[in-house]
Amino acid sequence: MNLTNEERFRLLKAFNKVKQSPSKPGDWKEKTNSNILLVDGTNTFIRCWSANPAMDENGNHTGGLVGFLKSVGYGIKLLAPTRCIIVFDGVGGSFKRRKIFPEYKENRKGKIRLNRAYEEMSDAKTEEIQMRNQFLRLLHYLKTFPVNILSIDHVEADDVIAYLATDYFKNSKKVYIMSSDKDFLQLCTGNICVYSPTKKRIYGPVEVLNEYQIHPNNFVLFRALDGDASDNIDGIKLAGLKTIIKHFPWLSEEKIYSANEIISRAEELKDKYKVCENIVSNKSIIDRNISLMQLRDTSLSTIAQLHCNECLETEKIPRLERGAFYKLVREDMIESILPNHVSWAEGVFGLLDGVIRSD
Repeated sequence: MNLTNEERFRLLKAFNKVKQSPSKPGDWKEKTNSNILLVDGTNTFIRCWSANPAMDENGNHTGGLVGFLKSVGYGIKLLAPTRCIIVFDGVGGSFKRRKIFPEYKENRKGKIRLNRAYEEMSDAKTEEIQMRNQFLRLLHYLKTFPVNILSIDHVEADDVIAYLATDYFKNSKKVYIMSSDKDFLQLCTGNICVYSPTKKRIYGPVEVLNEYQIHPNNFVLFRALDGDASDNIDGIKLAGLKTIIKHFPWLSEEKIYSANEIISRAEELKDKYKVCENIVSNKSIIDRNISLMQLRDTSLSTIAQLHCNECLETEKIPRLERGAFYKLVREDMIESILPNHVSWAEGVFGLLDGVIRSD
């Protein structure tokens, strides 16, 4: 692989700076799986593609690609995981939830508001093609990094991440989920935390409780009442966070409550508060929303679980392919928007790569 003189110099400097302590024989697998970062790849890419206006030297939009790399890189440097797994929605991933609610994520088929100077001169078809091309190119970049990539047909990234966090890595010291999707906050118990890249905040049970006055054990009930506009899931009219806290203050408790207990309490108050009347008359919506939003019991099929387990065998973590990454950066002419890419790659993925050793 051909490198420029500058890349050779900076790579040598980075190598001399980064010294890895040798692993003891037999402990590398345990060390690798001690602190896990699970990246919601679909959520991260769509967010970056929509919000990041970066362009290459020819004026082509590259915000989805570069924004994704920078966002994940920032998360890795912040959280210092020993292993990173990036999960994307599988083909037909929304099928299961659309059987429950056909309008699920239907609003995403329309034009997404973009952070582009040329937005009004573009069209939905062109943006869709550019988005697909950037996503496919991103996969080439990710294959040069010491990360695992997971995507299972007919399964959403949310369900795969929930299975990995609560089951596959249940014995890990720490599991971080990187996503701006609030549904993951219901998993903030034990060794699981959620890192929100938009808020730059790490959530555990205490942080969820402080911000929402809702315990993670009951967070899905709050979400079912409140709804989720980003997924086109309507909630109960007038049931915002403050109102929910007012009428159901016990949702702040660690005890797990049920939808039936919400309904029973609303029955007592329905003659006094319109929102409680709405809750009682729309129990089917609450039940539907819980089915759509709950992640603690994702019912991932045995075949899907076996696929995850096979792909995530420790021996299958790839090594950092530095030369291949530098070549992609030069081909796409993104040096100016990914400055110091040699030291960046070493600082982000070099240490992560150093954990992966089988000898």
